[in-house]
Amino acid sequence: MIIDSQIHAYEANTPKRPWLTTPNWPPSATGDEMVTAMDRVGVDGAIFISSFSMYGYDASYAVEVQRAHPDRFALVKPINPDDPAADDVVADWKKTPGTVGIRVILKKDSGRDAGDPGLNRILRAAVRHDFPVNILCWGNLDAGAALIDRNPETRFILDHLGILQPSAPPVPPEPWADLPKVLDLARRPNVVIKVSGACTLSRKPYPFPDIWDPLARVFDAWGFERCLWGTDWTRAFAVVNYEQAVEPFRLTDRLSDSERAMLMGGACAKAYGWMPTVKR
Repeated sequence: MIIDSQIHAYEANTPKRPWLTTPNWPPSATGDEMVTAMDRVGVDGAIFISSFSMYGYDASYAVEVQRAHPDRFALVKPINPDDPAADDVVADWKKTPGTVGIRVILKKDSGRDAGDPGLNRILRAAVRHDFPVNILCWGNLDAGAALIDRNPETRFILDHLGILQPSAPPVPPEPWADLPKVLDLARRPNVVIKVSGACTLSRKPYPFPDIWDPLARVFDAWGFERCLWGTDWTRAFAVVNYEQAVEPFRLTDRLSDSERAMLMGGACAKAYGWMPTVKR
């Protein structure tokens, strides 16, 4: 099974379900459209991260999509640290069919730090309700590491290699500058890492041959059983298309068959406790 550890699906921007912001993403990427894209390249299932850019803390569209395609998607939603009822929100989310985790955001522009009481309240709730916590802290890895260290009982899934990735060309001159910090984070036993959006860090055209040397250092430090491949589609839209985000990992000779199987499915299934049930 091939499992994409991060996708965002959403409807077109309409008064029925308006977007909060308008990123440079396709005008729509519905659940049905996402399934079609996955089928074209042999991706069996995906972790559907409800889009904070479009919908904030409202995961109702993700729930609709999972209900329509329960064999293909499992769900993660962002939780609001300013909500005093966050524990109840996490508890309700745990009862929702198809849910496998929650997400917190600790980017530099979030206005939060590792001591934020709302974030720490959410992380304690995650332990009580047995959810892994996806953490987006790219560009702010020191704060992310401090939050992880404050919560050793929480299971964390580090989004997007922990490395700030471009949402449009050009790629930064030193896209892997934070790699030493990423490698250091591997010492924390309660964290796994999403190797998601990696192709957007390439300074060379498809099939992006320059990603493999830095990724080899990630694999060595974290181990394949803690590395979850993903595309971060549709956030990556302006840099790579879905096929281009999948095929380099399927076709490279830098991975053995067993390493590829763990990276592109096995580690994700273990981290989230979920497997797609698609029949091919």
